[in-house]
Amino acid sequence: MLRRSAGGALSVYVPKKDLEEPVVATELPGLWGGSVTLANGWRLRLPAMEGEPTLPITVDARRVDEGEP
Repeated sequence: MLRRSAGGALSVYVPKKDLEEPVVATELPGLWGGSVTLANGWRLRLPAMEGEPTLPITVDARRVDEGEP
């Protein structure tokens, strides 16, 4: 799940790992269709979406392994 706090910061919650981490970097300015880097160093590839969806939103994001573009 991807959400925005009241202060405007993005964070990701991964239920299978019971992990919530802030987003520290994005590959694309529009967020969708690129990857995001979390504070713990994980990179997640987000699906491409038409327009900006309303947050919070549950998405099928994939973890990008080290060395992958």
